This record gives sequence, C-alpha cells and structure tokens, in this order.
Amino acid sequence: MTTTLRAALSAVLLAGFYVVALAIIVGMGALSWWAFQSDAEAAAAKLGFFTAAIAVGVVVALWKVARARPEPEVGPTLTPADAPALWEAVRELAAEAGTRAPDDIRLLPDVNAAVSEDTRLLGLVGGTRHLYLGVPLLQTLDVGQLRSVLAHELGHYSNSHTRLGPLTYRGQQAIVATLEQLSGNVVGWFLRLYAHLFFAVSAAVNRRQELEADQLSVRIAGRATAQSALRELPVADAAWSFYLHNYLDDAWESGYAPTANGFFGGFGELVTARTAELAEMRDDAPPAEQSRWDSHPSIAARVAAMDRMPDVPVARDTRPAWVLIPGFEAHATELAARVVQVEGRTQLDWEELTATSLVLSRQRTADIVYRAAARVAGQQRANLGTVLDVVAGGRRAELEKDLGTEGDQLADLLELLVSQAAVQAGIARWQHSWSGPALLVGRDDQVLDLTPVASAALQPETVGAARARLAELGVDVTSTGQFADTATAHGGEVLGGLASVKVDGAKHDVLVLDIGMILVPTPKKDEYGKARMISLLQSGSVVQLASYHRFVAYEQIAVAHITKRTPLHADLTLHDGRTLSLKETWTGETLDKESSLRLLERLLAYEPEGASS
Repeated sequence: MTTTLRAALSAVLLAGFYVVALAIIVGMGALSWWAFQSDAEAAAAKLGFFTAAIAVGVVVALWKVARARPEPEVGPTLTPADAPALWEAVRELAAEAGTRAPDDIRLLPDVNAAVSEDTRLLGLVGGTRHLYLGVPLLQTLDVGQLRSVLAHELGHYSNSHTRLGPLTYRGQQAIVATLEQLSGNVVGWFLRLYAHLFFAVSAAVNRRQELEADQLSVRIAGRATAQSALRELPVADAAWSFYLHNYLDDAWESGYAPTANGFFGGFGELVTARTAELAEMRDDAPPAEQSRWDSHPSIAARVAAMDRMPDVPVARDTRPAWVLIPGFEAHATELAARVVQVEGRTQLDWEELTATSLVLSRQRTADIVYRAAARVAGQQRANLGTVLDVVAGGRRAELEKDLGTEGDQLADLLELLVSQAAVQAGIARWQHSWSGPALLVGRDDQVLDLTPVASAALQPETVGAARARLAELGVDVTSTGQFADTATAHGGEVLGGLASVKVDGAKHDVLVLDIGMILVPTPKKDEYGKARMISLLQSGSVVQLASYHRFVAYEQIAVAHITKRTPLHADLTLHDGRTLSLKETWTGETLDKESSLRLLERLLAYEPEGASS
C-alpha cells in the first residue's frame, strides 16, 4: 500500500471515528424511542438520559478541541540576514528536492529537527512553511550531517507529508478528548478499541513517511553521511540527557541555575571535552527498539533501509553545523532566555554553580548518615565525631543496618562525609570539570585525596588515626555535621508507581522513588490510575510533588512487616513511633509491571530478621 493510500486510509479512519460515535448515538436514540413507544417509560428514560450524556460528551470534546490553539513556538527566528549560509543551504537543498523552501527557520531547545505547514482546505492548499532546528542538535552535528537532516525534513515537503499534519494532529486531539469525556462506560470502551486502530494506522503512515524522506537524505548527502547523521541522533540525545541530569538537576533542585549564555554554552563545552566518550558511543549498534505505536522506525531499521537505497558520492563537510549561523552563541543565549523558566533561581557561572550545588546536594546525603548515627547513638543530632564514635564503639553494623547499606557503600558515604567536612572547614573546594566529575582540590589547587582517611574511619582500631589526620588538615569533627532534621525528595528518581493503594484505609496513588514514597490522595474510582500518575509526574519535579503531598523517606522506617506480597500489604512502623498501613488493590493500575516489586524490595530491607510472609 502506498504512503498516499495509507494517509488517505488514516484520514478516513479519523472521520470514521465520529461516524461510529454518531451511529451509536443515533442507534441509542432510536432504541430509546422504541422503548418509549413500547410503554417501557422507565427504561426509555434511563436509555435516553444515557444517550444524551454520550452526545453531550462528544460535543464538549469537539468544542474543546475547536477552541484550542496550538502553543506558539517561542524560539528566536533566524532571518536570511541572521544566517545567510544556513538559508543558502536550505534553499539549495529545497531546489534539489523539487519543493518550496520554508518561509521561516526557528531555533528550539531540543535534540530535534522538524517541519510543519499551515495548510488550508483539509490540506489541499499549502500555506506557510516552518523549519525548526534544535540548538543541542546543531552543537553535535557537522555541516554534512546537518545537510542530510535538512534534506530529510525537506523530503517531507516534497512528498506532501505535511499537508495532512494539522488535520491529523487536531483529529488525534479530538479523539483523546472524546475518550476522556466518555471514560467509564461501554461506549467509551468500544470507541477506545476503534481509536487503537486509528493510532496504529496513523503511526504506520508516519513510519513509512520517514523512510521516504530518508531517500532524499541519501540522494543529496550520500549514504555514509546520511547514516552517520542518523547514528548521531541517539548519541546527541544521550549526551543532552547526561548534561541535564549530571550538571543541571542538582543545582536546579537547590535553587540555582546557569546564566543564560551558560545554559547551551555548557552543553557545547561538554561535547568538546568528551569527544572520546562520544566516539565510543557512536561505535555501538544503533537502537533497534520499536513498537507499533512509534511514529518513527527505529534507527537500526532506517540505517538498514538506507543500505538498499542507491548511493551517490558526496564529499562530507566536517565543520561544526553551528558555523552556518554567525553569532550562534548569541542566538542560543536568546533562546535560553526565552525558554528556561528560572523562576527566581540564582544564576551563577559554571565554576561557582558546581561548587555551590555540590555542597548542598552532598550535605543532603550526609544528613541521611548523620540522622542514622544519631539514632544509633541515642542522640537528637549528630556530627562527624558522632559517626566516628559509633564506629569506634563497635557499632558499625548497627549503623549499616539503619542505613540499609552493604559492601563498600559505607566506605563511600564516609568519604563523602570527610570531603564535605574539608569543604566546610575551608581547606578544600570543588573544581568544575566538563571532562569528568568535579574534583576536590586543596588550597594549592591540587587534588585532595581523602580516601585513606575514610578507609581509616571504617575500622574501630584505626578511627583514632582518622581523627588525627583530620585534625592535622584543620578539620574539627565536632563542628561539621547534620543540617536538616527531616529527609526531602531532592535527588530522588522515580522507580515506579502504584495507583489506588489503601494508605491507612484511604486510597492514594503511591509514587515509588529510590529514596522514598510520595503519597497522593486519589478519587474513589480505580480507572485510569496509570494515566493519572503520568499526568502527576508531568506536572512537576519529585521535589515539588513531595512538597505538595506526603513524603515518606525509607530512612524514616524502623520496621516493615510484610503481611502479603501479591498484592503488596505492609505495615510500617516509623522511627518517630507513627505507623503506616499500605494495601495494594487487585484493581489498581501501575506505572509498569515491576512497580510493586521495586517497592517490595525496598521494604524488605526493613523487615525484622527471620520474619516471613
């Protein structure tokens, strides 16, 4: 089946969704009238009311979608005067593709490139064309690879793929809105089955269109360059995710952010500093994962398809892609100023940002150890001296049990404590690095290795030597210690979620983190629990969610009695004497099939020795 026919089938199925919905409403209305004519007034009234509710639901959904307006793209537009070389390349490639060039080019903050077209008359009449280029993508591709990407995007124009784009997008919105309005009844269930068919066909059309656009990439840029551009996409995406997670997240959660010019500038620095690591990633096999709902074929499938396309010899331009945009850094800074919602965070340069955020994030981890040491020592609060006293007194095993650590984990935590103490004493600082983790350096700017001190602090017989070395360095173990009395969700990662769990008898959605649980009160109905949790996670960070709802850190748990594993039932006793009952229901949905198991594994660490369930 050709792509054109597939697209036509997709459009027909879209129209058919509402034809089916209308047929159901008309049929139910006719049945209501028949019941009324047959003197079954009560049944006719109930059926008529149900029919009216369905009709209103469909109308409300269509009205919402009709009134909705797409969010305007906020990135800066690159005019021909701003980027003459880029526009020259785009127009040249459009001519080779036999299509009209886009009317504007706009920068975006993602590892992405895309096109759209404001069409009229259901896609029969073309309109304004837009080309979008992600700044992180421009920072990782070379000019030859960018030409391949541009050829691919222009291929969507030359094959008329963008003509039905707005119609399909609106249609998908309408279907989703209709299903939301009709959730919880048999009509909604039937239409959901039909919607699955529409989305499957629509995704298949999109995948075929991607392969058609790839043909133009190979014809214009050459097979080797086109394939290298495809292989670069997951590398760029992984590098961008690494940058956000390892360099930005801690600072962001702590109330700090890079300056506007440092936001994308930092990523450019990282790409340059980690050239060898990125080269190793390029040697990996391209991703092959794909489902029938994906709008794009897997990278592996696209690379393999290119092997079957006619090749042309094209010399590859290996200059960085951003050289086509004079003043690229200024444009990237403008984009960051528009899209990065700093929201009152203090903006710092990278050196200061790393030093500040690391101290704060490491102190939160240190506080976990200090609170555990305080419990073992029977104190209200603890300092580094308390931890050393616990180990010297032969109570290391108690500390490890309270922390839930094993193996070398306590050694790593003690090294964190002594390095944090050194920073607080003013004898060390964290030095920012793009090529690897931040370095702990002394006053002479040389790396300060505190591993021997931490190792000595692990054993009762050598704790004295650790104290002496710290004193020699200028660290007072009694003046560095616990800051916070209670745990927060900072640094927490979502491992799963369980919907409609009975928490002390009331239903809650439980977001399972690696450091605790966020308990969110829910409606009585169990339907759409997974969608509810996904929407919740999209509404804010785990730190924000934990501040709005009850957060129970695992470190607060003294004892966990697992009374049933499937579905999970557990009675928790907290260190402050409070209790918490968790009862997973058979009908509750989960974020994934491992969610319940991941929570069970964490609670088992607090089960009394010899306990069974």
